[in-house]
Amino acid sequence: MLIVKVPGINGLGKTKGCERAGNAILEILKKEIFSNEEKKSIEFGKLDLEEIHLDNSNLEESNKLIYKNSFEIFNEQPKVVFLGGDHSITYSLSRAFFDYCENNGKEPCLIIFDAHPDCMPFMKEPTHEEWLRKLIDDKFPAKNILLVGARNFNIKETDFLREKGIKTISMNFLNSNLTEACDTIMEFASGKELYISLDIDIVDPVFAPSTGYQEPGGLTSRQIIYLIQRLNKIKKLKAIDIVEINEVKDRKKENLTLKLGAKILSELI
Repeated sequence: MLIVKVPGINGLGKTKGCERAGNAILEILKKEIFSNEEKKSIEFGKLDLEEIHLDNSNLEESNKLIYKNSFEIFNEQPKVVFLGGDHSITYSLSRAFFDYCENNGKEPCLIIFDAHPDCMPFMKEPTHEEWLRKLIDDKFPAKNILLVGARNFNIKETDFLREKGIKTISMNFLNSNLTEACDTIMEFASGKELYISLDIDIVDPVFAPSTGYQEPGGLTSRQIIYLIQRLNKIKKLKAIDIVEINEVKDRKKENLTLKLGAKILSELI
């Protein structure tokens, strides 16, 4: 499995520090995590690591590079994990995934774990607040998108999600029966080529404080690990991104959020 650092940010100045998360997560994985919970050893020196080198002062060129490189990766690799960066990188990644699926006769599926819908009216180069709206506008099939755990909606986003018929799973459903909710997610993805996007703010700030927009009432670290362990068993899981971990903020929080990111990554290896 390939692990790719994508240090892109376009959060209107609110996500500076997220570009450093990939290296920091891998450093914790190397020094502190010896195995995943299935007792599989993490042999760090044998991991297949790459980076898409970006200039965040040139957003148009960065998006082109993310698209070009990830499109090649989707065609060459059976499975890949992307380490952001903020959520703006997911536009170019998932757009490349969509085109890869269309070119290969596969049905694309996108499952998003996020406290926010990220469906605000988009700018020329989509930020972390509107990347999903832009992707849907680009004709990614709305019926194959599932938004999980969102808990703070702008009215414009609510109207857009309703208009496009985007399916959602609420935090209340997740919290009341996590196993059943996971079954529902897996059933939704069944038979499709799957991309999972994981914004760390799906997790409650108690467990993952170092992110751009903290939202109370999220998952526990145990719950997100359980979900990832289950979803990682899906045969057609092609890609997953982990985004919005702010390395700069996390220095003051004993690297709690980065450690969770490294833990999640270990369960995918």
